[in-house]
This record gives sequence, C-alpha cells and structure tokens, in this order.
Amino acid sequence: MDGQIKKVVVFVTFWLIVLKGQFFLSSVDTSNMSKTADKVFEMLNVIVERIREENVVQVVIDNATNYKAARQLLMKKRKSLFWTSCATHCIDLRLEDFEKKLEVHQVTISKGRRITSHIYSRTILISMLRYFTKGRDLIRLAATRFATTYLTVGCLNYHKMQLMTMFTSKQWSSCMFARIEEGK
Repeated sequence: MDGQIKKVVVFVTFWLIVLKGQFFLSSVDTSNMSKTADKVFEMLNVIVERIREENVVQVVIDNATNYKAARQLLMKKRKSLFWTSCATHCIDLRLEDFEKKLEVHQVTISKGRRITSHIYSRTILISMLRYFTKGRDLIRLAATRFATTYLTVGCLNYHKMQLMTMFTSKQWSSCMFARIEEGK
C-alpha cells in the first residue's frame, strides 16, 4: 500500500423478504458515521418505520457491543420484533478466537500469510504458481475475513505438493526472488 491510506466505504444494506423471495430495499453509507448504539438504532428504526413493524419478521445483525445495545433500544420500542445474531459474524468471531488463542493457529496463519504475500506481490511468481497448480489460486475469498484466512490455509495445504515442487524446481532456483531473504 506504500503508505497510502485507502478509504474504506461501509454500507449497511437492508433486504426485504416477501412471499416470493427477497429484494434489496436500501443501503446507507456509514463510512463517515459514528456507529454508536444510538446511530444504529436510528438507522434500524427508520427502516422499520418505513416498512411498518407488522411487516418485519426478523432483524439479523452482528454481535458487536454497539449492535447489541441498539438491539435493546429497538426491542424496547418495538415489542413484536424477532432478533437474531448473524451466524457469519458468530463464526468469524470463533475463528478469530482460534487464531488469537491457539499458538499453532497463529504460527500456521503467519507462515501462510508470508507465503501468499510473497507470491501474490510478484507477477512472475503468480504465473509460476498457476503453472504448478494448473491454474489454481491459493487465496479463496469468503464472506468473512477470518473464514478467508482459514480457506487460504486450506488451499495451501491442498496444494502442498505442487508448492513443494514449485519451490524445488529449476524455474524457482533460477528466479531472482529465490535468492532474497523473503524467498529463502
């Protein structure tokens, strides 16, 4: 990123599920907004007002402290709503705990990041990787950051033999990146 700060735009998206399926209702750009419990409550309450409380079956949102507090505010005002924690967020928190609390996970993920960063920051190494893995990538995107991490570690394990073949190949040993400290 070379010292550049990239603006991350966060959107809160609202879906409406009706008898024939679901459809996009609206989104709110929250990148310049403080995500306090009161602000989250305001956003949710506006949507409930817009579609009327009797039409809301369930509210699904992550488990962050501010969202839990917003939940309490919304449930106090709207007695008939059903609230569910986001399963994806729960899984992400569990995977984050694994990485933070289990040393074997920390070490494995750290090594995996070093390998993938080294390869994916150099075009020639990406080409070499795709040659040895028959066009496969190591990084697999997922709905959550930690799921992506674990899927990538899974891909590294799955392609272990191809990676070993690549890193012991003539192409690798003749490559300038094999001689730098990071490559070793």
